[in-house]
Amino acid sequence: MTNHTDPLPSSMAAVVARTGGSIEQAESLVDATITAPSHPSGTDLLVRVNAISVNPVDTKVRAGLSSGDEVILGWDAIGDIAEVGPKVSTFHRGERVWYAGDITRPGSYAQYELVDERLVAHAPTHWDDASAAALPLTGLTAWEALFDKLKLQHDSSGTLLVIGAAGGVGSMIIQLAKHLTNLTVIALASRPQSKEWAANLGADSVVDYHSPDLAQHIHTLAPDGVDYAFSAYSKAYIPLLVEVMRPFGEIVAIDDEHHLDWYALKDKALSWHWEFMFARAKHHAHDLARQHNILENLAKLADEGLLLSTMTQHLSPINANTLRQAHRMVESGHMNGKVTITR
Repeated sequence: MTNHTDPLPSSMAAVVARTGGSIEQAESLVDATITAPSHPSGTDLLVRVNAISVNPVDTKVRAGLSSGDEVILGWDAIGDIAEVGPKVSTFHRGERVWYAGDITRPGSYAQYELVDERLVAHAPTHWDDASAAALPLTGLTAWEALFDKLKLQHDSSGTLLVIGAAGGVGSMIIQLAKHLTNLTVIALASRPQSKEWAANLGADSVVDYHSPDLAQHIHTLAPDGVDYAFSAYSKAYIPLLVEVMRPFGEIVAIDDEHHLDWYALKDKALSWHWEFMFARAKHHAHDLARQHNILENLAKLADEGLLLSTMTQHLSPINANTLRQAHRMVESGHMNGKVTITR
């Protein structure tokens, strides 16, 4: 289905990261004019990027760069298809799509991006670009965590504890658990605005994680023990999880802690799952099209009014200055939801 019509530009605007460390480094994020992608091959789409969002993975990859690197970050985008590769079977030129993409390829901090069609879906028709750009990466992560890792079903019941409830993924965990399962959701949050945010997304109870009686509060809400837990911040919470989980409970985590007390989980035979949304694309593990299907389902839920956008901050345009601002917001650790940037 090769679709060559208008000539593609030979160059494009992009924001590149050239050094690691602090976002305040002069070369951390830089406006640049670079060579534009060529005609897509195979199952690739060439997407004209209209809006993006910034995730913790952006800041972590940027901070870990070595001097001399030049990387285009960004793994959340919504845009229009400029051209399709010869083996594309699902999409056509001009369609509006959303995706998180592949961490091993150049990202969405650019005018154009190449992405495999199996990682892409049609964007929600009733959402604007800024609202939609907040969801792909966190929506995929939350869906895989709940339904691929914890194996939850529409009739699944019990309690789900959400650690990091006001963050991007936690915000989607709450919504999907409430709309697609019968679980009771207990969210952990501390600031008044974070508590209100989690409650508005559907959490049945919101507990202050700074409370000295945190475990007792959770026991009161789940007298038989918590059945499932989602964790975005695991290191400090292993003792709490061991205390409040029921025997044979299950935990899914997304953070990057390297030294956790796994043995503490054994006494209750607790199961620990890692969720990493990029695993399918990074390792071509299996079933790349699973992400296409998840994103199509998320778009349907959005258009049916069952999901709220998790965008809480909106910037424009897409350039180094606004992206620096967005990285600072994400690195502060105090954001509810997501920051999105439109062209």
